[in-house]
Amino acid sequence: MIQLRHLASLNQLARVGMLMFAPDTPVSLQGGATQSDMPWPRATPESVGLDSAALASLDADFVSGKYPYVDSMLIIRAGKNVYERTYSHDYQEIYYKEARTKGPLNTRLTGIYNYFDPQYHPYYQATDAHTMQSVTKTITSVIIGIAMHRNEFHAEIASPILHYFDISRIKNLDDRKRLITLRDLLTMRSGLDWDEDLPYNDPRNGSSAMEACDDWVQFVIDRPMTHEPGTFFAYSSGVSELLGYIFQKATGQDIEAYATEHLFKVLGFKHHYWKRTPLGLVDTEGGLYLRVHDLAKIGDVYLHDGMWKGQRLVSSDWVQQSITPSTDARQGMKYGFQWWLIPHGTAPERLAWAALGLGGQRLLVLPEEELIMVFTGWNILAESSLNSREVITRISPALRPLAR
Repeated sequence: MIQLRHLASLNQLARVGMLMFAPDTPVSLQGGATQSDMPWPRATPESVGLDSAALASLDADFVSGKYPYVDSMLIIRAGKNVYERTYSHDYQEIYYKEARTKGPLNTRLTGIYNYFDPQYHPYYQATDAHTMQSVTKTITSVIIGIAMHRNEFHAEIASPILHYFDISRIKNLDDRKRLITLRDLLTMRSGLDWDEDLPYNDPRNGSSAMEACDDWVQFVIDRPMTHEPGTFFAYSSGVSELLGYIFQKATGQDIEAYATEHLFKVLGFKHHYWKRTPLGLVDTEGGLYLRVHDLAKIGDVYLHDGMWKGQRLVSSDWVQQSITPSTDARQGMKYGFQWWLIPHGTAPERLAWAALGLGGQRLLVLPEEELIMVFTGWNILAESSLNSREVITRISPALRPLAR
């Protein structure tokens, strides 16, 4: 295991561009956690006003394969762990052919960006750290919020991002590109040409094309503009990777090392793993691996307005901006600061806060119900995996008002 004391050298290597690939083992935080690993006592669903039959029905559908390749389910309500299941799948057999066939999800055949290699996906090297995929984007936003709260991110969200680039090296530079701000990246409205609505096994998908090259940041910032910044939503893993690059420039710190010290340790994470690009930059668009309970803790922090066990991690203002719709997104959803916002129920203002990732990674928070739901999976070849709206629709009728 890489111990925490080695992170300073990891940070230094990343800054000077000498770290070409991520370490081979997860970062261990054992012995350094400041909070309990299990902050939610176990309870029955009925004790917190939740009908266990609805959860058992969902569980049965996962077992039967109605929703393919779900790996885990965790339900927390009113601070109690009321339902938890894991499901075993032989991914070495399931994706045996794909793991040995070059394609958009396997451009290098070996290594951490072969999405079919069971050594790396969905669990990292037989640990319980599960790939988060694009849930990483949401956690990157949380880390930026922490750095701003600590006055260590020296930029305003209205700041033009080209301040952090060598303009002489940027292709397709025009007046619109000069106007892109940090807010535009956070809300997926950069205006850069990007199509990520295509399947990820399609080489025309922007994310797949980016991951096939070495210099991800240059690939993204060189894209031509198709819209004025701030006017058009286009989901883009590329702009989330720019956020990690800008974090390092604005703070002078490696975002993984910073997150380990100011988020993961505080929340009591035992270990994590975070991919890096071929040039050594932290993969802030989809490279993080976490345990299921640790992902739930992120939802708990936002459910409590940026607080964890009486300690403020993120400002209330950042939390509110993150979960307030900045734009309409796809499939009837809205979008905040790297958070999906899903309307549900009869009142239009009722929004589930969601961090979503390829293959079935789901963190769903229903704030009015004090409900946190986490799902992981690895259904990456289907056009759709576990549907968040369907889960909310199935669970909502089973909720009863909490006793006050």
